[in-house]
Amino acid sequence: MAHVSLNNISHAYNANTDSETQVLTDISLDIPHGSAHALLGASGTGKTTLLKIISGLLIPTEGDLLVDGRRVNTDSPRERNIAQVFQFPVLYEHISVFENLAFPLRNRKVPLTEIHTRVKQTAELLEIDNLLSGKTTGLSIFDKQKVSLGRALVRNDVSAILLDEPLTAVEPSAKWRLRQKLKELQQELSLTMIYVTHDQLEAMTFAEQISVMHEGRIIQTASPRELVEKPQHEHVGFFIGMPGMNFLPTDSTACLSPPKGATKAGFRPDQAFVSTKQGHNSLQVAVIDQQALSTHLGESWGLLTCKYQDIEIRTRQHLNLNVGSTAWLHIDNPHFFRNGWRMTGQAEVTQGNA
Repeated sequence: MAHVSLNNISHAYNANTDSETQVLTDISLDIPHGSAHALLGASGTGKTTLLKIISGLLIPTEGDLLVDGRRVNTDSPRERNIAQVFQFPVLYEHISVFENLAFPLRNRKVPLTEIHTRVKQTAELLEIDNLLSGKTTGLSIFDKQKVSLGRALVRNDVSAILLDEPLTAVEPSAKWRLRQKLKELQQELSLTMIYVTHDQLEAMTFAEQISVMHEGRIIQTASPRELVEKPQHEHVGFFIGMPGMNFLPTDSTACLSPPKGATKAGFRPDQAFVSTKQGHNSLQVAVIDQQALSTHLGESWGLLTCKYQDIEIRTRQHLNLNVGSTAWLHIDNPHFFRNGWRMTGQAEVTQGNA
């Protein structure tokens, strides 16, 4: 498996024409050998375009793509030895599962005995060895996606495996199992895997490092925990978390002592609580909704929604207040942002790839 590096990658469709559309801007990223990495973002943020550049289906307008230190911008997917698993399984339905797995090896003129050995080993790893003799036509989407993954794993010359929304078509009850299997294989075989998704749960339970994309840029690359605890941009704070971070303008929250230049205070639902008692730095709010998530010893715990001025705020806490009542919001150690970017003390985080 390979070390993949992207250096100042930018891409525009119809470049140098009147209809030029900039899709990616100045992306730099380092994905070490044998690591599990996720590209996370909403639709239209450039995730799939970036994956196509890594795979060799697109040549970037600017920048360099390196695989194990070698520039591969113009190399074909075959020359890069990149394997890709798509949203919907791409299989040959007129042949058996065995032949589907064997196809990439036959294409490379691998000896027949080795083909049988590697297909059998791969099928056992994916727990589909009992399906080898049958065709793919009658398989569930879950098993079809396993076969699709097996076509990538069966090769021993693969530099990296790219997964483009691989669980989109899989039924919800099977998603967790397939994600766990992917993670197990990645760790067991030390595979370099790059996983594209819009689903933060998929990204955070699969990847060691996640690159959050927004408007064609990577705005932060970090571990799942760091994305939650230290979001470097308002979008990361809002996008990561269920629910995401709350934001208040600092011009109406002077009691929080924002640093000079800060424009917003951000805090997660578990960094705040609402009570009937006024505190030194508390804000007066109206309780507008409560959603119980659990009950313990007669006390309900869940998500409380209140309103400060015209802004809705969510906190995770005991639900011991009445909807419609006036209460006080207490915020613990908020993050401060200026022009979208997180500030550390008086210093603003540098804009760009984290």
